[in-house]
Amino acid sequence: MRFSPTDEQAAALEAFCERDHLVIQAGAGTGKTSTLAFLAEQMTARRGRYLAFNRAIALDAAARFPVTVQCKTAHSLAYAALGYRFRDRLNSPRRPGWKVGQDLGLNSPTRIHGRDLMPATLSNAVLRTVSHYCQSADTELAHHHVPHLRGIDSDEGHAELANFLLPYATKAWGDLQSPNAGAVRFEHDHYLKMWALTEPVLHSDFLLLDEAQDTNPVLEQVVLAQKARTQIVMVGDSAQAIYGWRGARDVMTGFTGRHLTLTQSFRFGPELATEANRWLALSGAPIQLTGTPAISTTIGARADSPDAVLCRTNIGAISEILTLLNAGTATALVGGGHALRTLARAARDLIGGRHTHHPELLLFTTWAELRDYAEHDPAGADLQPFANLVDEHGPDAILHAVDRLVPEDQAEVTVSTAHKAKGREWAHVRIATDFTPPPDTDEVDSSGRSVPGPVKESEARLAYVAVTRARRHLDPEGLAWIDQHPDNPMRHRP
Repeated sequence: MRFSPTDEQAAALEAFCERDHLVIQAGAGTGKTSTLAFLAEQMTARRGRYLAFNRAIALDAAARFPVTVQCKTAHSLAYAALGYRFRDRLNSPRRPGWKVGQDLGLNSPTRIHGRDLMPATLSNAVLRTVSHYCQSADTELAHHHVPHLRGIDSDEGHAELANFLLPYATKAWGDLQSPNAGAVRFEHDHYLKMWALTEPVLHSDFLLLDEAQDTNPVLEQVVLAQKARTQIVMVGDSAQAIYGWRGARDVMTGFTGRHLTLTQSFRFGPELATEANRWLALSGAPIQLTGTPAISTTIGARADSPDAVLCRTNIGAISEILTLLNAGTATALVGGGHALRTLARAARDLIGGRHTHHPELLLFTTWAELRDYAEHDPAGADLQPFANLVDEHGPDAILHAVDRLVPEDQAEVTVSTAHKAKGREWAHVRIATDFTPPPDTDEVDSSGRSVPGPVKESEARLAYVAVTRARRHLDPEGLAWIDQHPDNPMRHRP
């Protein structure tokens, strides 16, 4: 079929032909990849590069772009440049963090800021320090790469921890420089960082950066270094910037270039666009969406099973999986059950009186200690649903449920966290009930009811991602609280 550009896509082509640096805000379902392919097809005399978020997207793009555009991930470029030297280490067996720590010299408990930390805790912190460094644009390991540990919350405590751990992190990074063998398991982010430190030149007439709202600083550094020699086109959706917790940044907002938008969604109809727009307003997004009138997308509760259930957390996913499996529903989990399995095993260790090496739970020595923290410490509120779930069902029931999951192509219902659902779509989507409203403040309204706290922009972005996965029907059950929330931009409309 012949591509008929919208007015927004035609404006993007005009700016692209003028060789301006571009930032294209592309809302959910607005055809950003089709738009980029359209731009490239009009300029086949120029050589381009397309940097994708993951391998699947890169392969899909390669089938849609002209041969004048090389479609790769940053990792594939880094691997071709130097990562291939480490292929033997990439295939090495996994090793527990505490064993790696032993090889680095972490063999005994250490008292940091009044708290005794076991070698396993210290070892995991060292490995996380190296990971943070590899995701950064920094050229040297530094204090801010050292993770914050529960129970060591003050600046003084973190400084003491960092002073102790940095020499071990430096030793770990040195270990990774050997292509042949080493104590530390070699990961893909390690050779990506090594490649970035070489200040690579990406020879092309233009560079298309996809999913620019979730760019790691290490990749941002590589891309921005090309600005003086090649045209850069950043495309993404600032309202889908949901990976800040793992170091990603929205590089579009501060980029100097011509800013354009794609706001016509071809995924869903006007009713869902209205639902998406209130979350866009709450997230401070620079765009509002228009649905396609020819598509009928409905919103509301439905008795029949959805194609997908989207959850806020892994804990919520466990709850949904247990409910579905108990009802005899063939259930799949996007990304597989590894994260849930490791959480359940960690809980089983604590209940059995054993230490766990799980990064979220490793500072707890007993299950009772975790329960007390989750129930009484405000900082532990995120663990409360998990503790309740384990107490109600037991870790073995959770492990059994994970083992009963089926592949997606065999499932009646697919369960996913909203994070892992990004880039996906289903006909009928239900929002799980772990998308809870903000906690109440100390204020009361004129009726004496507690006033809820404001909706955080990060939570609004995640809700926007979740609701825009639906094509034909959305059951917004877990987000229905927004109808009565004071921040709801539609609440006071006539």
